[in-house]
Amino acid sequence: MFRRPTTSALLRLRLCPLRSGALLPKASPARIAPGQFARTDPSITVEYPEEKDMPSSAPVRRVKRTLGSFSLEGKVAVVTGGARGLGYVMTQALVESGADAAIVDLNGEEAIKAAAMLLKHFRDTNPDADRVPTITAHSADVSSPGSVKAVMEEVLSQHNNHIDVLVTSAGFTENFKAEDYPHDRMQKLWGVNVDGTYLCAVEVAKHLIASKKPGSMVFIGSMSGSIVNIPQPQAPYNAAKAAVRHLASSMAVEWSTHGIRVNCISPGYMLTALTKKILDDNPELKAKWTSLIPQGRMGNPEDLMGAVVFLASDASLYVTGADLRVDGGYTVT
Repeated sequence: MFRRPTTSALLRLRLCPLRSGALLPKASPARIAPGQFARTDPSITVEYPEEKDMPSSAPVRRVKRTLGSFSLEGKVAVVTGGARGLGYVMTQALVESGADAAIVDLNGEEAIKAAAMLLKHFRDTNPDADRVPTITAHSADVSSPGSVKAVMEEVLSQHNNHIDVLVTSAGFTENFKAEDYPHDRMQKLWGVNVDGTYLCAVEVAKHLIASKKPGSMVFIGSMSGSIVNIPQPQAPYNAAKAAVRHLASSMAVEWSTHGIRVNCISPGYMLTALTKKILDDNPELKAKWTSLIPQGRMGNPEDLMGAVVFLASDASLYVTGADLRVDGGYTVT
């Protein structure tokens, strides 16, 4: 027996979400073509500013109690790409959890500035602290074996021959159609994202193995290592982050007998100072990105603070080779 749809049923039909997350307009369905939001778009380009125009980061104000196993007291953490953006906020999370930190960045001046800001923030928010963390700044090109080796020796010399945690946040992305990607740019992208992760991990592993000490490594991948971002074309970056994710799994197995855990964090779209600057000039791109995220918003850098502390600390002693996706549900839709 046929029943006339109720008003609420009709409303649900009209607002049935497309696969992309956008809603089909009631008045003019022809304006949205099938699959139009599930393709890369060569007209989408993201222009990254020059180094001198890159925005700096500022500390996030948050102090809460937590489980003792999350404490990083007595540990030294090295964070590559820690002078800005996600690396900066994750360095702050490690410091607030008790660790000393070594910020490694291509821009040495920005690394010095970041270390000073984080130290000041700690003192301002913990005026009665018994101990003030040691935060050092270092400059290195993570794509260069010689530079990585030298900077790790420098870090060890300034932190009592001590490294317990490595976070590899150095990386960048670009948008080119695959057939137009300049080969030298692709080599640079792979050099920083993949070679940089590998080289830093190997140097820290050599130290830990020689010292017969356990350690934790957290590689910063991306949801791009599991899915294809749209609408911007970025095939080499996606492949590079897939390599980082699998490198974490492979090294986790290889170094497990030495007590070295290796995990990966794969962030989704994050509103860093740089991303905000880009999206202010591309509001339509932001709308497309957020339309594909089940939580309906882009992530904030501080959304990674708990994740990195968890994987760096003893709270995750039985976790290795894992990929923790922090993406608002993007990759499960």
